[in-house]
Amino acid sequence: MKFQNLKLIALLLFSFLLSSSIQVFSQNTKFSAQIDSTQIKIGEQIIYSIQVETDSINLVIFPEGNTFKPLEVVESLGVDTTRLENRFKLLKKYTLTQFDSGSYTIPQQRVLINETPFLTDSMLVEVTDVVVDTTKQKMYPIKPAMEVPRGVNLGNWIWWMLGLLLIAGLAYFLFHQRKRKVAGAKKLPPFERALFELQQLDASHLLENRQTKEYYSKLTEAVRRYLEDEVNLRAMESTTSELIDFMELKMNAGALKLNKQTIDELKVILQRADLAKFANSKPDIITAKSDRSKIEHVIIDTKAAIPEPSQEELLKDEAYRRELERKRKKKRILIGAASAVAILAIVITVLISTKGFDYIADNLWGNPTKELLNGEWIQSEYGDPAVSITTPDVLVRGEIDMPNEAKEMLVGNETFIYGTLDSKLYIVLSTVRFKKEEKFDLKTALDGVYANLERKGAKNIILKDEDYSTLEGVNGMKVFGTLELEDAKTKKSYNKKYLILNFVENGGFQQITVIYDEEDVYADEIANRVINSVEFSKSRN
Repeated sequence: MKFQNLKLIALLLFSFLLSSSIQVFSQNTKFSAQIDSTQIKIGEQIIYSIQVETDSINLVIFPEGNTFKPLEVVESLGVDTTRLENRFKLLKKYTLTQFDSGSYTIPQQRVLINETPFLTDSMLVEVTDVVVDTTKQKMYPIKPAMEVPRGVNLGNWIWWMLGLLLIAGLAYFLFHQRKRKVAGAKKLPPFERALFELQQLDASHLLENRQTKEYYSKLTEAVRRYLEDEVNLRAMESTTSELIDFMELKMNAGALKLNKQTIDELKVILQRADLAKFANSKPDIITAKSDRSKIEHVIIDTKAAIPEPSQEELLKDEAYRRELERKRKKKRILIGAASAVAILAIVITVLISTKGFDYIADNLWGNPTKELLNGEWIQSEYGDPAVSITTPDVLVRGEIDMPNEAKEMLVGNETFIYGTLDSKLYIVLSTVRFKKEEKFDLKTALDGVYANLERKGAKNIILKDEDYSTLEGVNGMKVFGTLELEDAKTKKSYNKKYLILNFVENGGFQQITVIYDEEDVYADEIANRVINSVEFSKSRN
């Protein structure tokens, strides 16, 4: 018996130590978990927090994934770390939720501290339903299944295309900036350009980097280009011997008044450059700089040795320059036009992706309904008893067919119309005054709406109704829904929407009807604006 008591005490002690390990791990580590609420409504969120206080050298791994089931993890927040001298306080939070009512148990969560697992307590959470007061919440009939029209779905690829176009435009800009600098140097006269290229060579540090081959290539390229442009020699594609022969021929013919020493110096430099470029010869820096100085003197001497051009040559050169400028201007115009087309395409693409194709079409080709919406509206009073209404155009007096038994109940009736039943927008305002002995209420009016729409040729009528009150507090009934009308000529059916306001005011009955195309967003805005503008005279009987 004593042994059993000891065994029970040991078991209780072990259980106490095990439960205590959730709160304390060694003398320097503390571990705890909690939730901010034990009862939530469907869809509400709770915060599950795990806090660990431990040495800074310890590795802590928090639970991740679907370990909180049956609750769903909405968000796993980052670890909030606070330093306490040589220790860290770590706080990890999770946002949890559940979309079905009932009692749920959050299972134990496993936290690793230096590869040693520790478990939190399991926690009970009550998820309750959201109570709906059906006495205050107005109920509506179930809407029929409707096919959702498919718009222009461009997808995310449009943003990728815009990004690529932006990158391509930036690359094009940077490339042409560099090209423009090179082109700026090329636009210089041959003599100034040759000296500019020699200055660029001095700033290149090719000699300091022992790039002798590249140095001599640029040095001879500068003098060859100058001789080709200024002296009209095929210097760029000729060998050294061919170029020297051409220059000697020019000199002997009197077209180039250059002395033999200058040609000999140029020949020696070109031959040394050939050895550096093709035979891997590496002249020393002093020789290379001396050759650069001599090349500059060759260019200067050649410039002085060229005879002045004749008047005929000047005219030919001027004509060439004009033709060249014309071609450049044409190229600029083409680039500008292409850029404008590209920008226009990007703008149109962005507008289509954000506002839809109809927005572009309406602004380019116009839309009669949109013009009505944005035009000057007219506020006026119609009928007896008078109804004040604002419409995009004046309502014209008309006649509505009415059964003889209905006419016998009336003292008078008036009808005002805009458009026709098969047009994009149809507005009718009717007022009737009953004989005093006749009793008429909104329920009677609602009973006749469906039959009246059928009489107009409507099919597949979906009818809904709700109480309605004007801005000044006049109460009535609003009937709305969709219907189909068949075109008498084409026999094609069109889907329409309708809004009908019904009032029993000032000893009479007033009805305002708006029927319009279901897919016309502008007509939908017009209809609501017309309906919301209805008011009555303040002096009512």
